[in-house]
Amino acid sequence: MKNKWKIGFLLLLGINLVFAIIIVSLIVIPPDGNENGKVKTPTEDYVSFHVNSNKGDLNRLINHYLKEEAADSPIDYRVLLGDEVELYGILPFFSEEINLKLTFQPKALKNGDLVLKQKTMSIGRLNLPISYVLNFIRENYKLPNGVDIRPNEKLVYVHMQNLKLKSDLKIQVKKFNLKKDDIAFTILVPVK
Repeated sequence: MKNKWKIGFLLLLGINLVFAIIIVSLIVIPPDGNENGKVKTPTEDYVSFHVNSNKGDLNRLINHYLKEEAADSPIDYRVLLGDEVELYGILPFFSEEINLKLTFQPKALKNGDLVLKQKTMSIGRLNLPISYVLNFIRENYKLPNGVDIRPNEKLVYVHMQNLKLKSDLKIQVKKFNLKKDDIAFTILVPVK
C-alpha cells in the first residue's frame, strides 16, 4: 500500500512538472511571425489609404486648394463638379470683366493621374478656338504645380503625385465617374 501512495505522488508530481514546463515555454517562446517579439517595419516609403468621395466634398476641397495655390493670380477662377468638370473664371479686359466657362470630360489613368478632355468653351459671347483659349489660360493663370495644359491636344493633364500637399501626401485617382458620383482615390502618406 505504501508503494501505491509513492507511485501516485510521483505521478502527480510528474504531471505538475510537465504542466509547468508547458506554461513556461508558452510564455517564453515568441508569437508566430515575429522574431524575438520585434515588430517588422515597412520597407516602403508610403502607406496607402483608399478613400471614396462625392462631388460636393470634392468641390469644396478643390476650390480651397485653388484658393491657396492661386491667391496671387490676377484672374479669379473656380472649379465646379457636376456631370462634368466645369471651370469658371473672370478675365479682366480693360475696365470690363469677361466671364469664362470651360467644361471638361474627366478620365482617371492607370498611373493615378487625371486627364481633363476639353468639351465646351465660352468667353462672354465670343467664339474662339479651344486651343487658343487653353493657351491663354496656360500663359495667364497661375496654376498649381502638376497641372499641365496642352492646348494642341485640347486637354488638361493633372499629374496628381506632383501636386504640393501638406505633409508630403500624394494622391492617385482610381475612379472619377461624375455622372454616377463614383470618385475614389488612394492617399499615400509618407512614413520615412
